[in-house]
Amino acid sequence: MTTDSGAPTRYDFKSIEDKWQTNWDKNETYKVEEDDSKEKYYVLEMFPYPSGRIHMGHVRNYSIGDVVARYKRMKGYNVLHPMGWDAFGLPAENAAQKNNSHPATWTYSNIDYMRTQLKQLGLSYDWSREIATCNPKYYHWEQRLFIEMYNKGIVYEKVTTVNWCESCQTVLANEQVIEGTCWRCDELVSPRKMNGWFFKITDYAEELLSDLDKLSGWPEKVVTMQKNWIGKSTGLTCDFPVDSMECNISIFTTRPDTIFGVTFMSLAAEHPLVDQLIGGSENEDEIRLFIKDILLEKQRQSVTDEPEKRGIFTGKYCVNPFNGVKIPIFIANFVLMEYGTGAVMAVPAHDERDFEFAKKYQLEITPVVMPGDPQLDASTMEEASTVPGVLVNSGEFSGMDSLDAQKAIINHAKENNFGAAHVTYRLRDWGISRQRYWGAPIPMIHCDSCGVQPVPEKDLPVTLPEDPDAASSCVPLHQRSSFIETICPACGGKAKRETDTMDTFMESSWYFARFACPRHDKTPLDQSKASYWLPVDQYIGGVEHAILHLLYSRFFTKVLRDLGHLDIDEPFTNLLTQGMVIKDGTKMSKSKGNVVDPNDLIQEYGADTVRLFSLFAAPPERDLEWSSQGVEGSSRFLNRVFRLISANKDLLDCSVEIPDDLSEVGKNLHRKTHQTIKRVSENIEHNFHFNTAISAMMELFNVLNTSLGDDGKAGIEPGVAKEAVSILLTLLSPMVPHFTSEMWEEIGNSSSIEDVAWPDYDPEAAKEDLLTIVIQVNGKVRSRVQVPADITDDELKELALNDNSTLKFIDSKPIKKTIVVKKKLVNIVV
Repeated sequence: MTTDSGAPTRYDFKSIEDKWQTNWDKNETYKVEEDDSKEKYYVLEMFPYPSGRIHMGHVRNYSIGDVVARYKRMKGYNVLHPMGWDAFGLPAENAAQKNNSHPATWTYSNIDYMRTQLKQLGLSYDWSREIATCNPKYYHWEQRLFIEMYNKGIVYEKVTTVNWCESCQTVLANEQVIEGTCWRCDELVSPRKMNGWFFKITDYAEELLSDLDKLSGWPEKVVTMQKNWIGKSTGLTCDFPVDSMECNISIFTTRPDTIFGVTFMSLAAEHPLVDQLIGGSENEDEIRLFIKDILLEKQRQSVTDEPEKRGIFTGKYCVNPFNGVKIPIFIANFVLMEYGTGAVMAVPAHDERDFEFAKKYQLEITPVVMPGDPQLDASTMEEASTVPGVLVNSGEFSGMDSLDAQKAIINHAKENNFGAAHVTYRLRDWGISRQRYWGAPIPMIHCDSCGVQPVPEKDLPVTLPEDPDAASSCVPLHQRSSFIETICPACGGKAKRETDTMDTFMESSWYFARFACPRHDKTPLDQSKASYWLPVDQYIGGVEHAILHLLYSRFFTKVLRDLGHLDIDEPFTNLLTQGMVIKDGTKMSKSKGNVVDPNDLIQEYGADTVRLFSLFAAPPERDLEWSSQGVEGSSRFLNRVFRLISANKDLLDCSVEIPDDLSEVGKNLHRKTHQTIKRVSENIEHNFHFNTAISAMMELFNVLNTSLGDDGKAGIEPGVAKEAVSILLTLLSPMVPHFTSEMWEEIGNSSSIEDVAWPDYDPEAAKEDLLTIVIQVNGKVRSRVQVPADITDDELKELALNDNSTLKFIDSKPIKKTIVVKKKLVNIVV
């Protein structure tokens, strides 16, 4: 499109973006090496799963990271900004089977396509460091780390419960169980016990918790979520002997003050004493059917489901060690083996869940903590009382304040050798075994004579078997005899390989460290390079990863430190959790039919417009509401800048020289230019509020446009105009790099804008000559006056008290006080 004079009104984004992407690629502009003469800065966005196409959430996430990387590079930092692919996992298996393809073929094809998409966005990645976690050159070192952890006692094997499909004769991941049935054949899934591998993350629970205090650069919400997930609790652990049997039930409670109110014991269905308790009982078959039923129920319910509380009496009793009272033992569906000891001392008078269960099964309720008047009466209670109070019905502890009694009761248990103070955590060891094909094989060998043996270093990596037949490409490893059969490295006899693959969280828990030395082929990490680059200075990703991924990454960092590979305690100094992209009031998703394809936008508007919109529409931490008008607005702004530069080439063909005796127009533009440098720098540096930074640049453009006039002959000094245009392009360059690179050339620069330093503002130039001050009377605006910028508070107060417009509202009333808000307003209280 052109004007009547033949000048183009819109810039040719396609040719410009192709030109600069080719330039950056050819010159390896963003390739980086260690440089001790510069301060390093490592910015990283959470790497994507190669699903096939990027979406607007990706565009927003990566645009945010790219602005940070480009800004820091312009500030003189040695910036590491890498990209890779979180490539293993169940979705690839599902997609490969659906498309009759091998998961490797499907994954690498997607990677190629998505890499092209990311390059089209002009993202400043060091592509020489690209990694894909499904590449044996990556998971070789992951297997090596697994063995090092095993040798240090951080890895162990134990029996665990898995989802088993009898029809398919295979174990299913939780994601493959749909409402209790197999995703593939729709047959009911049942729980089955089998061996699995675990990481002792609980050994690091206290450090993971206490080190959260070091993370001042993390959102408080994320820190709180991690604290709650780790879930430190202090209280009493003690044993309840089982009546007429040689065994004890161990419990943990944070409310030892209520222990005299225990009226029954609740066990998880998987509790190790269950078989011993119910074996040979009259209703053993009935109890086992109940156990099977509630295990299936647990399998089918989500984490947030609250099923009706159910239980069954085992026929056995245990003894409260504090008062010798026998209490019945139940198996209950609300007790989880994963938390605590798998046994819960039930105090229905003071726990709502226990209260509901006791009411349902007509069990005794004994109040032992009286909160005050009215006194609790078990026969009339409609809910549990959970507030502190004074102990009753509690033997020698009756009459004590409940909080004081907790310590006394723990001491009593310790002195009598049936209990002690104890700290426990909600956090459980990390089960990393997955019974599927597309994952890193666990590098262990099972020998009947020698037991479990690690795969020797010389035989790493243990690679996945490849099948030319796509139909059989996803068969789990435990169904592949050619993979299983091997030789024991200890005795040379026949042995079997471990057939589990690793949880995909394993790959994403250390990838950020491998980016420091992705081609290092001697050890998992090059210590000198890792020491230079780590920790990550700015990590960026969705809040949905606030717990598992971030917690596992923190754990892995501490493990790598203890194994001698790293010298840091925490992986990410600062964390930004960006909001979602919303359309029609809900998150963009294929299932809701509200997805906007970034490719379509790039084709219509160009990558820089898409980037600018995603940065301008909302602060990074807030959800972004999709707006086609917003995209149009971003496009209009860039084209207005383009037209201004195109129309004023002759005027801008000069050096940046600022005369001492500026015209009023020149003075205003010069001032606005330096005020904009200050505002944009502060908005990026302090909170990454690119939206307000872009708004400030738009204001500068408006002043610049007005200063130049319609014909470019408004009397503006050329040096001042050149300064304003140069600064505008420099400040915009992290957001819209193709456009600004081209416009930088257009205004006569022979060097690249990539080599330009971030500008510093001149405080004197940014200083206002006049300020507009609001005058209020009793909080209501009554006048506005213009005053010198260097006016003192006393001078401002006197001016306000003598302002004619203000005096008529004071109307001779006595003045109680005069409040001056420096350089903003004066409020006179009458």
